[in-house]
Amino acid sequence: MKMRVGAAALASAALLLSACAANEGGGTPGGDAGGGSALSGTLAAAGASSMASAQEAWVAQFQTANPDVTVNYSPDGSGAGREAFTGGGVDWAGSDRAMKPEEVAPEALASSRCAEGSSAMNLPVYISPIALIYNIEGVDSLQLDAPTIAKIFKGEITKWNDKAIADQNPGTTLPDLQITAVHRADDSGTTENFTDYLNAAAPKVWDAEPDGEWPYKGGEAAPQTSGMVDAVTNGTGTIGYADASRAGDLGVVKVKVGDKYLEYSPEAASAIVTESPKVEDPGLSPNDQSIEIDRNAEGDVYPIVLVSYAIACDQYKDPKTAELVKAYLSYIASPEGQQEAVKSAGIAPLSDETSQAVATSLQAIK
Repeated sequence: MKMRVGAAALASAALLLSACAANEGGGTPGGDAGGGSALSGTLAAAGASSMASAQEAWVAQFQTANPDVTVNYSPDGSGAGREAFTGGGVDWAGSDRAMKPEEVAPEALASSRCAEGSSAMNLPVYISPIALIYNIEGVDSLQLDAPTIAKIFKGEITKWNDKAIADQNPGTTLPDLQITAVHRADDSGTTENFTDYLNAAAPKVWDAEPDGEWPYKGGEAAPQTSGMVDAVTNGTGTIGYADASRAGDLGVVKVKVGDKYLEYSPEAASAIVTESPKVEDPGLSPNDQSIEIDRNAEGDVYPIVLVSYAIACDQYKDPKTAELVKAYLSYIASPEGQQEAVKSAGIAPLSDETSQAVATSLQAIK
């Protein structure tokens, strides 16, 4: 299957990322980028654009340490990544949602690079808040609760000085300005996580099921994370949602949790993941590490968070591919790899427990 590369992806830095995979030592629990690797070959991957900045950092470390192994990661979006994986276009995929049992079953992977009869595993490698970004001249601070956010993105609140917004922002002068709510045009894991939050936290308003494709008409559509950020930045009275590492100088909404309005932070994002249970489903691989986010958790937690997964075969047709996948993914999920992404992309690092669980799952790849 030919990999698709969107125009917005091509416009951002390092949209086809080249790097070196970890040596065999880096493929063990607690491994690192390694050096003096005996591995060679090329890995192809595609998927979540939210991970682009982190992937740049991860692959840079690998390129320095392992000059004979190249990893190409194309941040075309989660839906494109999953499609490329199941269609056999890439060795592993990045996705802002876990693939479902029916998507990772052996029959669904018949055209993939997985061995015949193999299923696939979802492995969390990237945790980040989803920031609600906005561009309203003269408004430096904005607080919103879940029902108000839902009504804005559903098109039921259309002016920034609407009473529902003004009542939550005393002392802030809000303009009599049309709201332009921007959503993703592509099938996006960020959208699925955002709509999952709206459905869980404001079910009386947001009556659509969580989905990677935008469920309602209206608003403005933008492709991929870079397109979303560009649309909000270049618009007037705009609001959108994007991986927090890409918020830049845009305004960021404080979201109501319980009786407080909270800013996003890596710590608050990590906290809600810690509070959330692992998905238990007999249809998933025994090596699967999917997490079911509790969007209504209270305390110092940030509820609009995405967990990006590396999706890999339990068993590959080519043992050499299996070896390279294990080495590369073991590095990015390791404490060293996570800290590299903390510095470069501001992610919330995996807990030691989660990192070890992912490492154990990776060792089962054949």
